[in-house]
Amino acid sequence: MKEILTKYMAKYTTLNEAEQQAVLDALTIEKFKKGSYLIKQGDSPTERCYFVLKGCVRQYQIHKYGKEVTTHFFTEEQAILLFNIEEREQLSNFSLTCLEDSILVVGDMISEQEIYKQYTELETMTRRMMENYLTKAQNESATFIRSSPEERYKTIIKNRPDLLIRVPQHQLASYLGMTPESLSRIKKRIQS
Repeated sequence: MKEILTKYMAKYTTLNEAEQQAVLDALTIEKFKKGSYLIKQGDSPTERCYFVLKGCVRQYQIHKYGKEVTTHFFTEEQAILLFNIEEREQLSNFSLTCLEDSILVVGDMISEQEIYKQYTELETMTRRMMENYLTKAQNESATFIRSSPEERYKTIIKNRPDLLIRVPQHQLASYLGMTPESLSRIKKRIQS
């Protein structure tokens, strides 16, 4: 699993092997069982952040009328950004739950700042990774807004086909902004 992190350090930093190993040794890697919550909607803000080495984590919220809306799926090599870290009095707007047994790098603001002091290039690496992630998320959001439900489904087939077998259909439908029945009709139409 740590080879994934080594790949990022090699891509974004000039840390030598010994420095990379020291960083890897300082990281906390945890296993989470399917169904585990990383945070629940309404919880106090967390200082924890995550990077998915293996597994699938679902981000969703429950609206006041009880409707559950999936807003994101995080899979291998994706960072899960902190929520409400600057607004201590605001409770979490989202829940994060593991859809599969997962292995995650778990960080917190205090240990992150300490390792950044020791290896300044890691802060640059993290910033570049977040810039790439935010650019991709912004593009995906713009595409989502202007796409029809069928086009959204085709985009998932093209860009994230693993979700089709990893995620329950009703959650995928919610993520795509449609009902499970509409998703079934679209799937049948495309397969015909």
